[in-house]
Amino acid sequence: MFTPLFTAARVFCARLWPHPLPVGKKQRVIASVGTGLGLLITSLVSHALLGEVNLWFVAPMGASAVLLFGLPSSPLAQPWSIIGGNTVAAAIGVSVAQWVSDPAVACGVAAGMTMLAMFQLRCLHPPSGAIALTAVLGGDGVQQLGYHFIMAPVLINSLCLALLALLFNPLAGRRYPHPLANESQPQPIALATPITRDDLHQALESGELLDIDEADVQQLLQRAETIALRRLQQPASASVSKRRS
Repeated sequence: MFTPLFTAARVFCARLWPHPLPVGKKQRVIASVGTGLGLLITSLVSHALLGEVNLWFVAPMGASAVLLFGLPSSPLAQPWSIIGGNTVAAAIGVSVAQWVSDPAVACGVAAGMTMLAMFQLRCLHPPSGAIALTAVLGGDGVQQLGYHFIMAPVLINSLCLALLALLFNPLAGRRYPHPLANESQPQPIALATPITRDDLHQALESGELLDIDEADVQQLLQRAETIALRRLQQPASASVSKRRS
């Protein structure tokens, strides 16, 4: 009676401990060094331009640095994502804070509007949500800055971090910013050899960290294969129907 429940509980608890990230030691070191340098230089520039290190801005920029240097191939970590997302979030947060007096309502409205704007402007960047909330809950310091908060520290720090990522990632052997899909038209690749999950793990581990699991890659390849077979069968089906008519 208790065996199925025990098995289900054991499987659930095992899922709480994730698989190791498929990334090599070299990429881990590069990501760590880049994140540290990014925040160090950004803080120094912010201090030089503004006369102080903006403590309320530490959390969003720390999250941005993890994305830009830890996951540089992610669409969420591209230069326009951090610059556009953070700037839009700051503008919306400051505006909502001035028009909505209730902090709880203002947080919800600012976060929702920021998410919608980032999707529309193609600059989705998760730390920007924290910036929108910072503009609402940042206290007297942020309120006194008003719309100046958008330029300093938000835009200044975002530009510094994006520029450093543009310099650091290519020097570390990474493609950054990530090329667009329409920049090249690679020929279809025929895979005659079955690919196992371990093969995918080793392939992922040999490059920079990608925000995807081996099982997800395997499912994606299987779905792509099904779609490709359907595409190849369509001309044959069309020709048969034409002959019958």
